[in-house]
Amino acid sequence: MSTHASQQEINELMEKYDKESAVRHYSGPMKWIVFSMLVLFSVYQLVASFFLTLPPQIHRPIHLAFGLGLVFLLYPGRAKSDRSKTSIIGIILAVIAVATSLYWVYDYDGLVLRTGNYTSLDLVIGSVATLIVLEASRRVVGLPITIIAGVFLLYTYYGQLMPGFLEHRGVDFDRIVGHTFFTLEGIFGTPLAVSSTFIFLFILFGAFLEKTGVGDYFNDLSLVIAGRRIGGPAKVAVFSSALQGTISGSSVANVVTSGAFTIPMMQRLGYRKEFAAAVEASSSTGGQIMPPIMGAAAFLMAEFINIPYWDIAKSAALPAILFFVGIWIMTHFEAKKLGLRGLTKEEIPDKKEVLKKIYLLAPIVIIIGVLMMGLSAERSAIIGIISCIVVGAFRKETRMGPKDILEALASGAQMSLGVVAATAAAGIIVGAVTLTGIGLKLANGLLDLAGGNLFLTLVFTMIASLILGMGTPTTANYIITSTIAAPALVQQGVPELAAHMFTFYFGIVADITPPVALAAFAAAGIAKSKPIMTGVESTRLSIAAFLAPYIFVVSPQLLLIDTTFLESIWVMITSTVGMIGVGAGLIGFWMARMNWLERLVAVAGGILAIIPGMITDLSGFALLGLGFAYSLYKAKKQGPAQQQNTAA
Repeated sequence: MSTHASQQEINELMEKYDKESAVRHYSGPMKWIVFSMLVLFSVYQLVASFFLTLPPQIHRPIHLAFGLGLVFLLYPGRAKSDRSKTSIIGIILAVIAVATSLYWVYDYDGLVLRTGNYTSLDLVIGSVATLIVLEASRRVVGLPITIIAGVFLLYTYYGQLMPGFLEHRGVDFDRIVGHTFFTLEGIFGTPLAVSSTFIFLFILFGAFLEKTGVGDYFNDLSLVIAGRRIGGPAKVAVFSSALQGTISGSSVANVVTSGAFTIPMMQRLGYRKEFAAAVEASSSTGGQIMPPIMGAAAFLMAEFINIPYWDIAKSAALPAILFFVGIWIMTHFEAKKLGLRGLTKEEIPDKKEVLKKIYLLAPIVIIIGVLMMGLSAERSAIIGIISCIVVGAFRKETRMGPKDILEALASGAQMSLGVVAATAAAGIIVGAVTLTGIGLKLANGLLDLAGGNLFLTLVFTMIASLILGMGTPTTANYIITSTIAAPALVQQGVPELAAHMFTFYFGIVADITPPVALAAFAAAGIAKSKPIMTGVESTRLSIAAFLAPYIFVVSPQLLLIDTTFLESIWVMITSTVGMIGVGAGLIGFWMARMNWLERLVAVAGGILAIIPGMITDLSGFALLGLGFAYSLYKAKKQGPAQQQNTAA
C-alpha cells in the first residue's frame, strides 16, 4: 500500500468535502487578475491594520467588497460547472457585489446624516446587497446557512403570524433593509468586524507559516517524537494534527494534508480502515480547539464577551490537552489489543536533521509571547507574519523570496473568503435577532423546555449545535448557538466564558458526528473506508470532546475560572485518569483483553473520576484501581507468550 495519497486524490477530496476548496482554475490574463486582487486584499488588510484609522462604516464595506467580489470570481454557482472557464455571470455578480459594498464608501456622509430615513436608492442598494451576501454564502459556505439566514429574515417580516412565544409585531421591509445593511448591527456587525481584523490576519499568519515549510516540519517532528512507539503512526496523526491546527482553521483541510500520509501508514501497520481514518478525523477536528491559534469562532468569542483573545486561548488549554490525551490513550490501547508495532528507525526522519530545523517553531513561540505580553491580536498576528519571513531566511530551503511572499499573501486572502461570506451572512441572522428579540425568546423557550434543569439545557444546546453543524461552518454555528443558547446557560448561573465555550466545542465536533460528518467523510475518502462507520468511530475516539464541555460547565476550574493553579491541575489529573478508564473500556483492552463487565466497570470508574468532586473522584479511583488490578492479574496469568507489549 502506498504511504501517501496522491495530490490529485487530495485535491478531489478537498473539493468534495470542503466547499471553500472548490474554486475555479483560471489560466491566462484572468489568472493574474484574480491573483492580483487576492494580493491586494491582503496588502489592504495589513496597511489598514497597521497604518490607517478608518471608521468601521468604511473599513468593513471595503473588506466585504474584496471578499464578495473574489467569491463570485472564484466560486461557481453550480457544483458541476466547468471550473476552468471564466463565468460572465460570475463577473457581473462580482461587479455588483463590489459596487453595493462600496456604496457606504461613496456616500458615507450622506448615509450617516439620513440614518433611519433612507432614500429609495438606499433601499434598492441595501436589498441587492443582502441578496448578494446570501448568494455568496451559498456558493462558498453552503446552502444551509443561506436557508437559515433567509428564515430569520422571513421571521422578522412575518412575526405577527408566528405561533406562541415566537410571535412579535413584525417589522416592515424598509426597516429590515435599513437595519441589515445601513447599521453596525447587521451585515456590518460584530461578526464581520472580527473577520476584517483578527481573523483575516491570523489566517494570513497561517499562510505565511505554511510557506516556510512548517507544515511538513510538523509531520517530521511528530514522526521523531511518536513514530517508534506502540501504534506509532496513529500517535503521529494525533500529534501532527494538533500542530497543524495552528496553520489551518479547517477540519477538512487538516484531514487531507496530514492524513494523506498518516492514514496509509496506519493501515500499512495493521489498523482497521475505519479506525485509521477516525484517528485522523478526530485529531484534525481537535486542531480548532488547540491554542495558541484556535478556530475563527474563538476570535468572535473574545469580541462577544469582551475579553482578550489570550484569555480565551489560556482557558482552552486544559480541555484541549484532555481531548488529545483521550485520543492518544485510545489509539494506544487499540494498538496493544492488535499487537501493532511502531515504525522502524529506517521509516522515520533523521532525528538530528529534524532538530536542526527546530527554529521553524519560533514564529509560534513569538506569537504566544506577544499575546501573553498583552499586545492586541492584530499586532500579534502582524508580528507573527514578520517573524515567519525572518525565521525562514535562516536556511536556503525555507527562505521566502518576493514570489513566495506574494503567493502567501494570495493564499491567505483566498483562505479568508469563506469566513468573510459566513460572517456577513451571520450578520443578517444577528440583525434579525436584535430587531425581534428572538434570542431572548428562544433562550427562555429552551429553559422552559428543559424545565429549568441545567443538565437538560446543556443536552438541548449540544443537540442544537450538532444539528446546526451539519450544514454551517463553525463560525456561523457558534454565532447562532451563542446568541440563542449561551444566554440560557448564563441565566442558570454558568459563567459566561464556560457557556460560550460549551457551544463552541459542540459546533466543532459536529464535523465528526454522523450523519453529516465532513471531516470523517474526507478521512474515509483517503482510507477507502465506510463514511458513516468512520463517523461513528470518530465520535467514539472524541469522547473527551463530548465530556469536557460538561466538566467545565460544572467545574469551571478546568477553564482556569476563579481557581488556583493547583485546583486546575487536580481537575486535569483526575480527568486524565478518568479518560484512561473510559478509553480502556471503549477499546476493550487494558493490560489484557476485557469482557463486557470489565469494560463497564472501567467506563463507569472513568466517568466518576472525570466528574468533579471528592466523592466522585475517590469512587472513580477505587473502581479504576480494581479494574486495573484485575486486568494486570489476567495479563500475568496468560503468561509471557500472550502478553501484549505495554510500552507507551
